[in-house]
Amino acid sequence: MNDKKVFQGIIAYPITPFDQQERVNIPLFKLLIERLVLSGANGIAPLGSTGVMPYLDDEEKESVTEAALKQVNGRIPVLVGVSNLTTERTIYHAQFAEKAGADAVMIIPMSYWKLTDDEIFRHYDKVAASISIPVMAYNNPATGGIDMSAALLKRLLRIPNVTMIKESTGDVQRMHYLRRELGEEVAFYNGSNPLALAAFAAGAKGWCTAAPNLIPELNNGLYKAIRENQLQQAQDIFYRQFELLQFIVGKGLPRTIKAGLKILGVESGYLRSPLQPLTDADYQQLEKMLLAIR
Repeated sequence: MNDKKVFQGIIAYPITPFDQQERVNIPLFKLLIERLVLSGANGIAPLGSTGVMPYLDDEEKESVTEAALKQVNGRIPVLVGVSNLTTERTIYHAQFAEKAGADAVMIIPMSYWKLTDDEIFRHYDKVAASISIPVMAYNNPATGGIDMSAALLKRLLRIPNVTMIKESTGDVQRMHYLRRELGEEVAFYNGSNPLALAAFAAGAKGWCTAAPNLIPELNNGLYKAIRENQLQQAQDIFYRQFELLQFIVGKGLPRTIKAGLKILGVESGYLRSPLQPLTDADYQQLEKMLLAIR
């Protein structure tokens, strides 16, 4: 990637909207992507957990990938989620994303069975060897069911184009470990919303988050304050959004972001079963938070 395509700052995760028949709503998806680009996001990451990637079939994933890349149209880098249960299918989606124009792909190891470190390494190695664009190794045991140790993450970086790590365990010590072991140039990213401030302090290159769908000004403001070494300002901005960040993670990103968009007057479509909307009580709580924070 050239300098213009380096992933840093706020990497925004869009939802994947559905129509009433639970079909992917591509026209609405493109509108939501455009909204994120215009909000000042430094990168876009379709097909993450916010975008309910595991709920989509191959054709839907391809449509979402193409729609995101066409809408962004090179204005900011695009990181496409390509994870799958099998190595063969992960390679397929990684190659599709590269051909479609993705700047990098993100892979979380997914398995019904607990994988060994060697199995995980071979999985990444085979996928990375099948493409020429960078790979972000994504560690999130809450969604993938596998917790990659700091030692394994360090090992994965031996693979030539595995150049980025996204840590979502909520353990900031792992970020400090990676920074200490690999130096200041290691490209690691925070995926745990409540740890955004601590992660930047630990040296994270960016924050992968769905929050820009709802509060882009605060997300961008935090990153700006960090870059300008304005610690007090960064703390103030972070604490303003902290309660909301905890809420959207705790209640489930797809349903909370969709509800939040609706509260803000933005069309957000429907969810795909078995996901259901927020309860009335949670919706009202989210509404109060958004009104208070804006």
